[in-house]
Amino acid sequence: MLSGSSRTGSVNARLAALVASLVVRAGATAEPALLGDFPMPLYDGDLEADEGVPPGALALRERIEAAQALVIASPEYNASVPGVLKNAVDWVSRVRPQPFKDKQVLLVSASPSMVGGNRGLWALRVPLEHLGARVYPDMFSLAMAHQEFTEDGALGDRGLGERLAATVDSFLDLAEADTRYLCLQRRWYEFLGDRSDAPVTARAQD
Repeated sequence: MLSGSSRTGSVNARLAALVASLVVRAGATAEPALLGDFPMPLYDGDLEADEGVPPGALALRERIEAAQALVIASPEYNASVPGVLKNAVDWVSRVRPQPFKDKQVLLVSASPSMVGGNRGLWALRVPLEHLGARVYPDMFSLAMAHQEFTEDGALGDRGLGERLAATVDSFLDLAEADTRYLCLQRRWYEFLGDRSDAPVTARAQD
């Protein structure tokens, strides 16, 4: 559960906390994280060559790799992805094996605008899907977010709350099925060096 904003009092951090509570209510485990917990410099190929991948990026990569699925709550900056979040994706993708491949990902956003950050989510899908993430088709965007949260962190609009809960429940069902059953077989390679002749196998076997 990653909040893609480093700002104090971020509405996306509040949305991430709400999604985490819905995940727990559904019987799953949620591990919230703030992007600010993983400091890293702007991506620079020369810096990577001289010093390697920074510790913050390695720590974030480990958290993503260990997760069965990933939820990202991202703000929208200038109708696109926040630079700090895109920078984190760029750094993490440099580690092999990179953790986004085959990861089930749900994208949500919150914004004071009437758009709700939806344009930023569409922009975020592009690098994630390029890296092999299985981004859930349904995304949730909360418009006028600064006035939608109640004091206890829920959504004041009952209909929106029900829609968010239904989206989270459906995503969890898919993530569980993807882990337990061979419901989808495919080969995917970001680079030729990733190619393998090994057969596609089930995610997990009970």
